[in-house]
Amino acid sequence: MRRRPTPGPRVPWWLAVFLIFAGGRIVTTVMLAILANNQAANAWTGAQPSLLDFSSLWDGRWYNIIAVSGYPSELPITAEGHVGESAWAFLPAYPAIVRGVMVIGSVPWNVAAVGVSLVFALAATLVFYKLLARVVPVQQALFAVVLFSIAPVSPLFQLAYAESMQLFLIAVALYLLMLRRYGWMIPVILVLSFTRPAALALALALGFHWIYRFGKRSRGRFPMRERVLVAVVAFIAAVGGLLWLVIAGVVTGVPDAYLSTELAWRSAYIGYQDLLPFMPWVLSSQWWLPGLWGYLALAGIVLVFIVFMLTPAVKKLGVDVRFWLASYGLYLIAVFFPQSSTFRLLAPLFPALGALAAPRSRVYRIVLVLVSLALQWGWLLICWRVDGYDWTPP
Repeated sequence: MRRRPTPGPRVPWWLAVFLIFAGGRIVTTVMLAILANNQAANAWTGAQPSLLDFSSLWDGRWYNIIAVSGYPSELPITAEGHVGESAWAFLPAYPAIVRGVMVIGSVPWNVAAVGVSLVFALAATLVFYKLLARVVPVQQALFAVVLFSIAPVSPLFQLAYAESMQLFLIAVALYLLMLRRYGWMIPVILVLSFTRPAALALALALGFHWIYRFGKRSRGRFPMRERVLVAVVAFIAAVGGLLWLVIAGVVTGVPDAYLSTELAWRSAYIGYQDLLPFMPWVLSSQWWLPGLWGYLALAGIVLVFIVFMLTPAVKKLGVDVRFWLASYGLYLIAVFFPQSSTFRLLAPLFPALGALAAPRSRVYRIVLVLVSLALQWGWLLICWRVDGYDWTPP
């Protein structure tokens, strides 16, 4: 049931959201500029690179390669005979859009990439507010937008990464799910399938949604047409989540080309191993904390997530948001190997910020903002700044 409207801001909602977003980007820009001015020469740039060059490090170079040269027809093979790192680990939608901007606007890669990320980040922020405003008071939704705009990994909103586009598509898909505009989710899901890995998690969330509505059909209508439509959309999401694996296999002639390429990145930690569902987190726990402490830490993380999902603040976000949080959490723990980039991979859980924004205490909110800003600076120092042979990629 939709909440009774509460007094909103004195300015239009979109302007309030835009101003919050702009404030967050100013803060992040200052942080990035400070780090760029102190950045030593590295594999991507010389010393003291420009802000735009500094914003295009790490995976931004892979997206640059894709935008300019596309994907290799043959996979690189290491001296030990394993599949090495290549562009196939990165999906094509974001670099394709950036390429279009480069051609139409006659601008270099770093300008186009950062610009596209910013536009999608703003769009994601606007949709995020509209999504939350359906289930929580307006002021709570606005504070959640504040947390979204200054989150520890919010620098991604203005870096040459596909995360902004991914978060926008997830926000739109969840908003359409809440509105029960299932058919409109299909094009969003298909684009998401070629942006960042998340479509399989969305398929699971749609499955939970179908089961929930079917179980509640005596109190709320769930006509046959909608039952079929939700099932079809869930199926499309599941297929979409596997399409890039098939395409990579067909083009390169190696059936497991995508998975082997992804596994090449974690080989620096645990060597080359097959992907077994839910094992990456176990292996990671033993890499970071060998023995009993590693297992206890992993169990603690899972327990904290479960307890958080059962809190009243999360329940007030609505069943569809909770289905997404649970589905993406399961997906993450099933396939990803936790290391420094895990902070970035947690970004699709952003609807949970609506629950963190629930307490109205001014002290609580000020402390939370300060902690978020401190963590953002820490993330940039640890993950984005390049420090010699850096093993903490973002």
